[in-house]
Amino acid sequence: MDILYLLIPLSLVLVFVIAALFWWSLKTGQYEDLEGPGHRILMDDDRSDVRETRNTIDPDQGATEEK
Repeated sequence: MDILYLLIPLSLVLVFVIAALFWWSLKTGQYEDLEGPGHRILMDDDRSDVRETRNTIDPDQGATEEK
């Protein structure tokens, strides 16, 4: 029974800390754009990546590079 004197205040402090962190995340705009990152992944232009990696040396293929 004596442990309740410790656990109840500790749980209340934990609830207030979690509520404060949630309130802070709402105020700083963490939940403003929930769908944007998912759309950016799907609409990514992969053709620019091919141009950049075309001139690099593949370590598995050796040091043969077209000039």
